[in-house]
Amino acid sequence: MVLLCIICTNVLHKLPVIRFYRSNRKHIDPIQPMSTQSNFWQVVKKIRYLVIAVFAIYLVSLSIFPGYLSENVASTYFKDWYPILLITTFNVGDFVGKCLTAVYVPRGSKLVVWWCMSRLLFYPLFVGCVYGPKWMHSEGPVMSLTMMLGVSNGYLTSVLMILAPKLVPVEESEVVGIAMQTFLVVGLVVGSALGWLWNL
Repeated sequence: MVLLCIICTNVLHKLPVIRFYRSNRKHIDPIQPMSTQSNFWQVVKKIRYLVIAVFAIYLVSLSIFPGYLSENVASTYFKDWYPILLITTFNVGDFVGKCLTAVYVPRGSKLVVWWCMSRLLFYPLFVGCVYGPKWMHSEGPVMSLTMMLGVSNGYLTSVLMILAPKLVPVEESEVVGIAMQTFLVVGLVVGSALGWLWNL
């Protein structure tokens, strides 16, 4: 495997596109490095709604998936395979959502932030699948909601990661990436903790 990687690296450096960009590297103006304190929090303030949105995405997703889906819903038809099917449904939806950014990415971030906040509606909908009317207990509504949860998770995350660096000067785009990832991870942690509360 290591030998294959070495061969691929050598082949990569000989590709015409790589040679072209290497030869033109001298003519590109270097980006001025930001000061080390080009303050993380100042950059976060510029994209505050987007970091809140990415936090909310993972807060909702991880508090419902996989804990709630694998513990609180049941199927007489699929039996023990039901949690596995729901987890697969979510992951397929997440993948499809990420692919949808190749089709459409909104230009403005306000609409995307509202879409992210509207995902809070998944809470009452999934609670309805356990405690609501009998028709919501069946596999159809639960799998549909799980697919919607996955698609919206993948799509909105990708859109936010595309839009956020465009809202700041180029020299701050790296810090924006760090900020978005930081709030994504915080959302994962808080969402996982909330997911544990479903089972109390």
